[in-house]
Amino acid sequence: MIISVPKALRRLFFIVIFVALSCLFYNIMDLLHSWMGPVPDPDIPEGSAVRAFSGIQPGGGAMNPAERLRLYYWYGE
Repeated sequence: MIISVPKALRRLFFIVIFVALSCLFYNIMDLLHSWMGPVPDPDIPEGSAVRAFSGIQPGGGAMNPAERLRLYYWYGE
Protein backbone atom coordinates (compact mmCIF):
# COMPACT_ATOMS: atom_id res chain seq x y z
CA MET A 1 0.00 0.00 0.00
CA ILE A 2 1.37 3.37 -1.00
CA ILE A 3 0.80 6.31 1.32
CA SER A 4 1.12 9.78 -0.14
CA VAL A 5 2.80 12.11 2.35
CA PRO A 6 1.25 15.35 1.02
CA LYS A 7 -2.20 13.77 1.04
CA ALA A 8 -1.71 12.49 4.59
CA LEU A 9 -0.51 15.93 5.71
CA ARG A 10 -3.57 17.58 4.16
CA ARG A 11 -5.85 15.15 5.97
CA LEU A 12 -3.99 15.71 9.23
CA PHE A 13 -4.26 19.48 8.74
CA PHE A 14 -7.99 19.13 8.06
CA ILE A 15 -8.49 17.05 11.22
CA VAL A 16 -6.55 19.55 13.36
CA ILE A 17 -8.51 22.51 11.96
CA PHE A 18 -11.79 20.63 12.42
CA VAL A 19 -11.02 19.82 16.07
CA ALA A 20 -9.86 23.39 16.77
CA LEU A 21 -12.99 24.92 15.24
CA SER A 22 -15.20 22.42 17.07
CA CYS A 23 -13.61 23.40 20.40
CA LEU A 24 -13.99 27.08 19.57
CA PHE A 25 -17.65 26.58 18.65
CA TYR A 26 -18.29 24.64 21.88
CA ASN A 27 -16.70 27.38 24.00
CA ILE A 28 -18.72 30.08 22.24
CA MET A 29 -21.95 28.14 22.80
CA ASP A 30 -21.03 27.59 26.47
CA LEU A 31 -20.40 31.32 26.87
CA LEU A 32 -23.76 32.14 25.25
CA HIS A 33 -25.49 29.59 27.46
CA SER A 34 -24.05 31.09 30.64
CA TRP A 35 -24.90 34.60 29.43
CA MET A 36 -28.51 33.83 28.43
CA GLY A 37 -29.17 31.21 31.11
CA PRO A 38 -31.57 31.78 33.96
CA VAL A 39 -30.56 33.46 37.18
CA PRO A 40 -29.34 30.93 39.75
CA ASP A 41 -31.82 29.83 42.39
CA PRO A 42 -31.87 32.01 45.50
CA ASP A 43 -30.60 30.67 48.77
CA ILE A 44 -32.88 28.82 51.14
CA PRO A 45 -34.81 31.37 53.17
CA GLU A 46 -33.94 31.69 56.81
CA GLY A 47 -36.38 32.04 59.69
CA SER A 48 -39.55 30.19 60.57
CA ALA A 49 -41.27 28.11 57.92
CA VAL A 50 -44.77 26.73 57.66
CA ARG A 51 -45.38 23.16 56.61
CA ALA A 52 -47.44 23.32 53.42
CA PHE A 53 -48.33 19.63 53.35
CA SER A 54 -49.48 17.41 56.15
CA GLY A 55 -49.68 13.74 55.34
CA ILE A 56 -52.65 11.56 56.12
CA GLN A 57 -52.07 9.58 59.26
CA PRO A 58 -52.65 5.86 58.65
CA GLY A 59 -55.64 4.53 60.55
CA GLY A 60 -56.64 7.95 61.84
CA GLY A 61 -58.27 9.24 58.64
CA ALA A 62 -61.99 9.30 57.99
CA MET A 63 -61.68 7.61 54.58
CA ASN A 64 -61.22 3.89 54.15
CA PRO A 65 -59.01 2.55 51.33
CA ALA A 66 -61.95 2.01 48.96
CA GLU A 67 -63.08 5.64 49.33
CA ARG A 68 -59.53 6.87 48.83
CA LEU A 69 -59.21 4.76 45.66
CA ARG A 70 -62.54 6.07 44.36
CA LEU A 71 -61.39 9.64 45.05
CA TYR A 72 -58.08 8.92 43.32
CA TYR A 73 -59.84 7.74 40.15
CA TRP A 74 -62.40 10.53 40.35
CA TYR A 75 -59.72 13.24 40.32
CA GLY A 76 -57.61 11.36 37.80
CA GLU A 77 -54.34 11.90 39.64
